[in-house]
Amino acid sequence: MPSPHPTATASSADHLANSGMEGRNMIKQLVIALAAGVATLASLTSANALDCGADTLCTIREGGVLRIGTKDDYKPWSYRASDGSFKGMEVDIGNRIAEALGVKAEFVKVTSANRFEFLAQGQIDLMIASASDTAERRKIVAFVHPNYYSSGYTAFLPEAVTATDWSQLSGQTLCAAQGAWYNKPAQETFGINVLAFAGSAETEAAMQQGRCVGLLEDDNKINVRLSDPKWADFKAPLPVQAVTPWGMAVRHDDRFAPFGYFVAGVISEMHRSGDLLKLETDNGIKNSAFLQQMHDALKDHID
Repeated sequence: MPSPHPTATASSADHLANSGMEGRNMIKQLVIALAAGVATLASLTSANALDCGADTLCTIREGGVLRIGTKDDYKPWSYRASDGSFKGMEVDIGNRIAEALGVKAEFVKVTSANRFEFLAQGQIDLMIASASDTAERRKIVAFVHPNYYSSGYTAFLPEAVTATDWSQLSGQTLCAAQGAWYNKPAQETFGINVLAFAGSAETEAAMQQGRCVGLLEDDNKINVRLSDPKWADFKAPLPVQAVTPWGMAVRHDDRFAPFGYFVAGVISEMHRSGDLLKLETDNGIKNSAFLQQMHDALKDHID
């Protein structure tokens, strides 16, 4: 039964209420019909809302969870706290994006070797895992712009190693993480042998066992190491190479779709507001030149 206009319903009810039992029966029938119509509309609305198709943003909102792939051994950007939870600057960024979406952030452990496959295969929705944005990697996933961080690579060496130039490491073996973007260019450019392992703990252990003369890592990670008394007998004497921005990534289908645009908007605002600079400080990281430059470029001209 078609639902009458609300104004007509109210006036009809007033008239029928004064018409005895017949009027009251008709009102009852109208109420039942209206209730049935509302229930049907609610059912249709719910069904339509759940039919997200290939719209990742819709699926995330309906499911109430944003699955974020991040590392658990890359302190202070992403790591496991003593209680087992994920912590770090990249985790803070992920939480901000989930909060803006109005959903819960669910962090999934990834490594340098599997992070792109996890995203491409749909095991995560968003990757924030210290991934440098390179042309080769863009063939696998889509990086969201603007980039949120930046780094280059260099060598972390014991004080006993006297090298002051990259050419002096030619033919030497450096330990590194599997899948790190700089492994190949370091080999090709400087003739270094790379011995790759799954994570930071494994690379450190191999170096301490004498399997390599030092570590090949991004300069941000090395700067954190150098502030730790544990590594007082180590140094980073060589020039930083191939400074490259880090990007958070989505699947190719999401790059120019609602989800990709949403993430790009959040990260742009975090640059503009200075929130990324604050997150660096909050996580014990010295403010980087890249984030300062991005903030200066995007900040509100009136503030």
